[in-house]
Amino acid sequence: MSSQKLIKAIKDKGKSLEAEMSFFEHLEILRWHIIRSVLAIIVFAILAFSFYDFVFDVIIMGPKNLDFWTYRMMCKAGEILNINDFCVTKIPFNLISTELTGQFMLQINSCLLLALAMGFPYLLFEIWLFIKPALSEIERKSARGFVFYATLLFALGALFGYYIVVPLSINFLANVSLNIEIVNQITIDNYLSTIATLTIGCGIVFLLPILIFILSKLGLMTPAFLKASRSYAAVIILILAAVITPSADIITMLTVAAPMFILYEISIMVSANVKKKKDIKEKEFYNK
Repeated sequence: MSSQKLIKAIKDKGKSLEAEMSFFEHLEILRWHIIRSVLAIIVFAILAFSFYDFVFDVIIMGPKNLDFWTYRMMCKAGEILNINDFCVTKIPFNLISTELTGQFMLQINSCLLLALAMGFPYLLFEIWLFIKPALSEIERKSARGFVFYATLLFALGALFGYYIVVPLSINFLANVSLNIEIVNQITIDNYLSTIATLTIGCGIVFLLPILIFILSKLGLMTPAFLKASRSYAAVIILILAAVITPSADIITMLTVAAPMFILYEISIMVSANVKKKKDIKEKEFYNK
C-alpha cells in the first residue's frame, strides 16, 4: 500500500510540475507579446515626436481653428439650408499652461496618445497571436478577419469622434457665456484630455459589434435577447452618450447616440448570423 501511495504521489507531483511549467511557459510567451507591443508604441511615439509640428498644428489644434474641415462643412450646410447660425464664426477661448512642465508634458502625452491610436492594429495583432494557439481550427476560421474588422471599426469610431463629436463639443462649450466678465482660459492638459477622451472613447464604442460577435460565439448572447433589450439599450446608449460628450448640448449628445443605435442594430444582425450558422451546423451533425 505504501509503495502504491508513493507511486501515486510521484505521479501527482509530475502532473503538478508539468502544469506549473506550462503556466510559466504561457507567462513567458505573454511577456514577449507585451514587450513587442510596448516597443511598437515607443516606435510610433518617436515617429509622432519627429513630426510634432504637424501633430500640434494640424491634429491637436485643428478643432480649435475656424478652417477645420467640420466647421467649413457646417458653414456650407448652413448656406444650403439658409441657416446662418449653423456656421461657426468664433471659438472664444485661449489655451494656457499653468505649470512649469505643462508644455513639455503636452508634447509627451500627445505623442503617447497618438502612438496608442496608431499602434492599435498592432496591439490587436499581438492579442490575436497570443490567443490563436488556444483556439480550435473551427474557432480560428470563424475568428478570421478579427484584427481587420476591429481596426476598421476603431478607425471609423475615432474619425467620427475627432471630426464630429470633438468640434461640436468644443464649439458648444466655448460659446457658452454666462457673463462678459468671464473669459475662457483653458489649460492645455484639459484641452488635450477632452480631445483624446472623445476620440478614443468613440473608437472603443464602435467595437460593439466585435464584442457581440465574441459573446454570441461563446453562447452568452442571442439575437432574441438583444431584440428584447432594445428599450434598455436605448437608455444605456443615451446615458453613455451623455457621459462621452462633455457638453450639455442635446444635439451633440444625439449625434453621438445615433451611430451607437445603428451599431446596436448591426450587432443584432451579427448575433443572428452567428446563431444561424450554429443552427445549420447542429442540423448537419444530427442528420449524419
